[in-house]
Amino acid sequence: MEENISGQAFRITAEDLTKTFNKELIVRNFSYQFTTGVTTAITGSNGSGKSTLLKLISGIIIPNKGKITYEYKKKLIPDEKWFRHISFCSPAQELIEEFTLKEIVEFHLRFKQFDGNFNKEDFYERAYFSKHIDKKIGLFSSGMKQRLKLALAMFTKSEALFLDEPTTNMDLEGIKWYQENIIKIAPSRLLVIASNQKHEYEFCDQSISIGDYKQH
Repeated sequence: MEENISGQAFRITAEDLTKTFNKELIVRNFSYQFTTGVTTAITGSNGSGKSTLLKLISGIIIPNKGKITYEYKKKLIPDEKWFRHISFCSPAQELIEEFTLKEIVEFHLRFKQFDGNFNKEDFYERAYFSKHIDKKIGLFSSGMKQRLKLALAMFTKSEALFLDEPTTNMDLEGIKWYQENIIKIAPSRLLVIASNQKHEYEFCDQSISIGDYKQH
């Protein structure tokens, strides 16, 4: 079993990444290094390309130019195995609304396990869903759906965690829940957050302005 060690255990190196959509330049010549235990915020205005950069770094989309390498304890991880090590959450992600919460969780656990000794009951309690186990996802509010997506990402065993505008649709109580949990998780993960809301990333060790990498 792989051990998560703070400091330099997990590393992503991005070299000269460039991404265009329909001939529009979204990210240009982005280079950076991300490591376990160093939390990073990607900031910028709406439409600046924060989400695109996050997807590039996480390997969800492929750059038009440039290179990304993933390392664990200084050993390269093949691209086809990288997905095993990440959790990703975005407001654009879809949930199967015909499923109950219990069915969603059981489906998720077929692919990835919860962190440590975290079991299903712990998940329901920690995410404030104990009273909604048999409720269909389609009946959840938008804030509840976002909290579910966040909980599945944050409480899953993974070395790298990528969050895109994590508190979208969440009320003040939901934002407080996010802040309390993400601070506990951050030291043991390679964590990158794309956001223009300070309350989502103010605890981060460093920030990157996407505008610096989108120059014509």
